[in-house]
Amino acid sequence: MKVMLLDYVYKQGVAGEVIDVADGYARNYLIPKGLAVKATEGELKRAKKLREQATAKRAALENRLNELATEIEGVELIFGRRAAVTGKLFGSVTTQEIADALMEKTGVDINRRRISQQGLREIGTHDVPVRLGTENSPVLKVTIVREEELTEFLAKRAVAEVAAAEGDETVEVAQDYIQGLAEEIHTSSDTVADSLVEAAESAEYAVEELVDESADAAEDAIDAVDGDDETLA
Repeated sequence: MKVMLLDYVYKQGVAGEVIDVADGYARNYLIPKGLAVKATEGELKRAKKLREQATAKRAALENRLNELATEIEGVELIFGRRAAVTGKLFGSVTTQEIADALMEKTGVDINRRRISQQGLREIGTHDVPVRLGTENSPVLKVTIVREEELTEFLAKRAVAEVAAAEGDETVEVAQDYIQGLAEEIHTSSDTVADSLVEAAESAEYAVEELVDESADAAEDAIDAVDGDDETLA
């Protein structure tokens, strides 16, 4: 009997293949078990349509994965952690934390098992690939700084955004401002959570002072700080 397989069958074939088998094997095993159907003209047409639909769905999925790869390529995620003088963390930044931070920052929900990395255990910036099953393998930038340096780091990022838009003169003014902010941070006994709020407020003040003449640049810088703050929440 000619049958069309609906699933993989050991030593017989894979789903979609049409094979010749003994009548008893087909009637007593393959067909009752839902592993095959008789290869009638109607079933063959149905199978062809199902294969076409499956091909279209695979193509749509591949396109979506490529879009996601482009969307998250180069995204930087920032974490503040306690660390030894050697730079080794007291703990780690886990793949689940990376996935959660990516979701917060971009809205892209990635299963942690797709993140090609064990927990990160050192201060610095790490390239973290994401497996999406596509030709493009996006790489995240995961930056880990010491908890006590986090406020200064975020504030510098905010002012740097403005400086890039405003020129060298702004850079010089920003350096003086950041130096004063750094001294305050290092003598402060606030918690990290309080420091993050202070960083957002201080950076906003810096933006207002440095770029009164450029409202667009100010809004961009404040958005950059807010984005970093949300990632760390």
